[in-house]
Amino acid sequence: MAFDNESFEEEENFAEMFAASEKQQETSRIVEGEIVEIQADDNRALVGVGDKLEGIINLDEIRDENGELKFGTGDKIKVMIMGYYNERPKISYKKVLEQEKTIEFIDANKDDFEDLVIEGVITKKNRGGYVVESDAVSFFMPRSLAAFKESDDVVGRKIKAQVVKIDPTENSIIVSRRKLFNEERKKKKEIIDQLMAEDVIVEGVIKKITSYGMFVDVGGVDGLVHYNEISYKGPVNPSKLYNEGDTVTVKAINYDKDKRHLSLSIKAVHPDPWAEVEQELDEGDTITVTVSNIENYGVFVDLGNDIEGFLHISEITWNKNVKNPGDYLEVGQEIDVEVIEINPTTHKLRVSLKRLLPKPFDEFLKKYNEGDIVTGTVTSLTDFGAFVRIDGVEGLLHNQDISWDKNTKARDVLKSGDEVEVKIAKINEQDQKISLNRKTLLESPVDQFAKTHKVNSVVTGTIRDIKDFGVFVSLEDGVDALIRDEDLAPLNKEELEPGQEIEAAVANIDTRRDRIRLSVKKLDYIKNQAMLEEINDNESHSLGDLIKDKFK
Repeated sequence: MAFDNESFEEEENFAEMFAASEKQQETSRIVEGEIVEIQADDNRALVGVGDKLEGIINLDEIRDENGELKFGTGDKIKVMIMGYYNERPKISYKKVLEQEKTIEFIDANKDDFEDLVIEGVITKKNRGGYVVESDAVSFFMPRSLAAFKESDDVVGRKIKAQVVKIDPTENSIIVSRRKLFNEERKKKKEIIDQLMAEDVIVEGVIKKITSYGMFVDVGGVDGLVHYNEISYKGPVNPSKLYNEGDTVTVKAINYDKDKRHLSLSIKAVHPDPWAEVEQELDEGDTITVTVSNIENYGVFVDLGNDIEGFLHISEITWNKNVKNPGDYLEVGQEIDVEVIEINPTTHKLRVSLKRLLPKPFDEFLKKYNEGDIVTGTVTSLTDFGAFVRIDGVEGLLHNQDISWDKNTKARDVLKSGDEVEVKIAKINEQDQKISLNRKTLLESPVDQFAKTHKVNSVVTGTIRDIKDFGVFVSLEDGVDALIRDEDLAPLNKEELEPGQEIEAAVANIDTRRDRIRLSVKKLDYIKNQAMLEEINDNESHSLGDLIKDKFK
């Protein structure tokens, strides 16, 4: 055992100080006494030790494990006289047992106590150091070997210490807490140096599992397996995979000398499966995976060999209104997916299910054409119109195409879930957009007007608006008509104003373009023609008579 002479001399001095502190009037000695009287009320017994001297012993020292007294009046008993107080000997039966235990310990270990470690409780502190008791054996630990601060309150504390000297002549055993620390530190350094050697793989025992990882004992040294170092899948909950006391195979990946922190890894024991992924897979490949976990934002899929891919909610189906991935997939289900991204730096793999499914827009183009009349389902309403789903594809039904009434909006006549008949007005293949129309399937006010009016019919309306190019006139049933400037004569446009009633003839009805044109000029012509016809038809009257009648 390597221990320098100076340290031994210091220990011997401390041992002498300890022994001196235990002596009072004379050296402690063991004698055979006799119990003279038991004073139960005072929890003591009087013991004769010769020379007509009686010592007092506490009854607790001679009770067995059940609290019963092991000796009675008249019984012989070995006691240790440790000194005198007011001429009465100070005696102890417990000290006899301790000395016997100490002698047994010394006899058993005096020739080979190197690396002998005891675990005991500090029972006393004196000028020289500390008394440590373990299994009724007393040990002495000098202050210089205790590794305590002067201010530390250590009495009653449980410690481990290494035996550094045994003196059979003095019945003393010297222990050192400092030497144990140094030995453990040296041993720990040797273990860590060995662990940090390249490609060293060892088995360890899980001592404690936390939310952030596991503490593993490897040959007496504790290291942390962070939850990122358990699996190549990424962070995992260690409590779902392991129990305290389990044996695991680990590899040291880092040691922080300042913090004395050893980092271990379970996944580093195995080949990195991502290397195989990067070599074997390319973006665009189709692979078979198993659904391992479903979240609100997407699905995790297992490729095997600790590799997981992520299937985002937007890549599950072409339907844009997916609320819950669990409506489409379930844990344990095998599916074919397309690899859409491999990130070797972050070890992220993204896949897509919908890209292996037929595109709804392509299927729509095969089945429908512009002008087709179809029935769809309203999926959502907006300020500008409604979206209608037709065979998995959504088209826009704009407010202006809802009704012939320009004030009607989609929200006024439709709600989500309604079935509505529409006409496919336009298909934009490049942008994959579909425009729908509903009002063209309804009878327009102009169509209704055309049923009761013809060209040259005389109508009366109200001026709604005056523009640079003409006047807009409101007719019955919400029909608007236009009188161009050149058709206003003989009226003076400057004399007209909104709200004024005006009479005109129907010049044109265009039901295809939903337009009506009126003409005051034509009405004036029609009236003049009618007057001439009336003149020509009435030969019994002279021209003068007709004129006269006209002005009556």
